[in-house]
Parts: sequence; structure tokens; C-alpha cells
Amino acid sequence: MNKYIKKVICVLMSILIAVPFSFSAAAQPVEETAENANAAFTDEDFLVTKGNKIYNQKGEQVVLHGVNLGSWLIQEDWLSPYEEVQDHYDILETLIERFGVERAYELLNTYQDNWITEFDLDEIKEMGFNCVRVPFWYRNFYSDDNGTKILNENGEWDFHYLDWIVEKCAERGIYVILDMHGAPGFQSDAPHSGKRDDCRLYEDSEEGEFYRTLADELWTAIAARFNGNPAVAMYDLLNEPSCECEYGEVTRRKNNTAEYKRLYNAVRAVDKDHIITLECIWTAFALPHKRIAGFENVVYQVHFYQKSDFIFVLFVALTKIYYAGTPLMMGEFYPLGTTTWKSCFTAMKKLNYNWMLWTYKASGHGMWDSDWVLYGAHDGFERAKIKTDSYEEIARKWGECLNTDKAFQNTGHYERDVAQFVK
Repeated sequence: MNKYIKKVICVLMSILIAVPFSFSAAAQPVEETAENANAAFTDEDFLVTKGNKIYNQKGEQVVLHGVNLGSWLIQEDWLSPYEEVQDHYDILETLIERFGVERAYELLNTYQDNWITEFDLDEIKEMGFNCVRVPFWYRNFYSDDNGTKILNENGEWDFHYLDWIVEKCAERGIYVILDMHGAPGFQSDAPHSGKRDDCRLYEDSEEGEFYRTLADELWTAIAARFNGNPAVAMYDLLNEPSCECEYGEVTRRKNNTAEYKRLYNAVRAVDKDHIITLECIWTAFALPHKRIAGFENVVYQVHFYQKSDFIFVLFVALTKIYYAGTPLMMGEFYPLGTTTWKSCFTAMKKLNYNWMLWTYKASGHGMWDSDWVLYGAHDGFERAKIKTDSYEEIARKWGECLNTDKAFQNTGHYERDVAQFVK
């Protein structure tokens, strides 16, 4: 790299590192004490943005540091205990074909009831995290692609898993970010949206408009349900939009911005107060500045999976410049190559970033000691064979053996690399 460019970057970095400490000291980050360690949330804990920071209603700055509950409400093959199929959509459609809709969802409920329990939330609290990001997808609430709602025993739209996580986290003083990881029609070609190679949310077609209408409907219902709830930190409208899609950068930004504006307006129609987070993920300039877009009370979010300390620091620094006056969050990250946890956390702390580790637990092959996760399953862990196991066998493999305290071990990642930056 040209030595003059290096000098410019160094000057920028020195300015940026000083920036977080140059603002008024009227509000300081909230520190956990013996008095509030186990306190449930009250209305005073409701979060809003002001400038480039997040505050509660007492005027105290709150920096969110947490972990993703990956592979709970939406499964991914490298994290989850299944075989013979390629993604969650394939899991669900295969189970429906074999056992019918009702029994297919019974199996998924068994899985979800055991993958994350109150034990896990207690562990997260004990580790010092103050937030969880909860990835979900549309098929948690629709039983098909036609918008057929999943109803509870009272005949109402069933949101009991979101209700449960928000309630139980609130009891422990843990904030929740509700993250639509997989939208109707799919917002990316990546399998973590629920189905690989199927991105129809942005299509200029009758089908695309139908999916966008379903996405509006779902976010409207979620926002109305949690309107005013102080345990919900923010709504994460779309995870990694256009990821792995063969779009040019101009088309990518146009599609993402248009859909974000639409979903933003749908949420604001029923909930004017909660923070909304929008993802610019892979590039530092993928979203318009909030003033240009007309967004208020928003957090801009990036994800990072690159292989260099220098690139990481430059990335967070550039977003800090470009989105000046907007709080920023590293919604997912994992240091690869020469990038270290220490460099990531040091840079984010100096630049006033909120952050969420990816991810809490996994049962994929080789995950038992991986520093991708806080808890990993041993290599002999049984995985459900979706196409050939009986209903009873899948239910057994997705039963209590998925409990973290029964078949998973602490990888030591938290104690080794994260603890000093949390408390």
C-alpha cells in the first residue's frame, strides 16, 4: 500500500479513536451492579437513540454487548443437528411431505423447546452479556408460502416463541433484538435465509409484491405486539439483504433501500418508539445516511467475516465517518485469519460500537471446541436424518439431548477472549 495512503489512514484512525471521548460526559454507559444484576425491566429501561449513542429513559447510555441465538428458530446445516437435506426450507417441506403439517411443526417445536431453555439465558446473564439477537424466519409464523398463518389454541396468530424469549430475557435484564433472518420470498440467495439460491423478495412481479406484502404483514404484527415493551431493544428488519445475489452494487443498494423504507414505514405505522436497525453488512457505504432516507431512531448494523486486523479497523472506522450521528452495531462477527478477538473488541470499544457475537451454540461437525461458539456439541452427537429417521427417532434426537447442559461443553472461548470486554 502507498505510504501516503497509510499516513492518511493513520490520521483518520487517531481522530476516530478520539471521537467517542470528545462528546459530553453527561451520560455514562450503564454498568451492572449488585443492585441491578437481577432486576427485571421497567419502562425506564426502554431504549432510544440520540446522536450516535443509545440511551434508556433515565438518560443513561447503554452499550449493547451480546450474543446471537443462532440455529434456534431458523436452522443452518453447519450449526444444527440434521442430515440428508440442505437447508431449513428443505427440512420443513420434507417433514410435511412425510408426516403432514401438524406433525412436522410438532417436531420443530420439540427442537425449539430444547435448543434454547432458561438454562441458556441464565448462562448468558452470568457471562455478563446484556442482549441477545434472535434470528427467526417467516415459516415460524406461516405454514406455507401462501400466507397461511400458524394459529394457537385460541385461534390467534401464534407468536409464542417470541413472547417467551422476550418475557424470560426481561426477567433477567437482558435486551432482545428481533431479527428477521428469513423473509417471505427470501431476501438473499444464502442458505441462512432459510433456503439457498432463492431470492424473490425484490422481484418486479406479482409474486414479488405478494411476498413484500407478507413481510409488511409480519413486521406489522410483531411491532404491534411488542409496542412499548422495554425488553425489546430493536427490530432488525432484514438479515444480510441481497447476500450472495448476483446483483451489481447499484441494484443491490436500490433493492435494499427500497425494501427497508417499505418495512420501516410498516413498523412505524404501529410502533413509533422502538429502535429499528438496518444492515449495510459487507460494505461501509451500502445504506443512505438516515437524514437522506428519512429514518429516525435507527441503528445501522454491519457484519464482519474478513481476515485482517487492518481491514477490520478500517471497516469500522469508515462506517463511523460515513454514518456520523448514527449509532452503529456489529450484529455478527467472527475473527478469521490474522484478525484477533482482542483487536476486534478494542476497536469497537474505542469507536463506541454495540456488538453481538455469532453465535451461542452449535452441534455441527467439529464444533465441540470451535471458537465460533460459546457451547459446542461433542463429535459423537446424533443428528436427525430428515428423510429416513422415523417420527419418533427425530423427536428423540431433537428432545432433551439438545439441552445445553446435557450434551454441550463450554468451549472456553468466552473466558479466554471475551470476558474482559463484557463486564
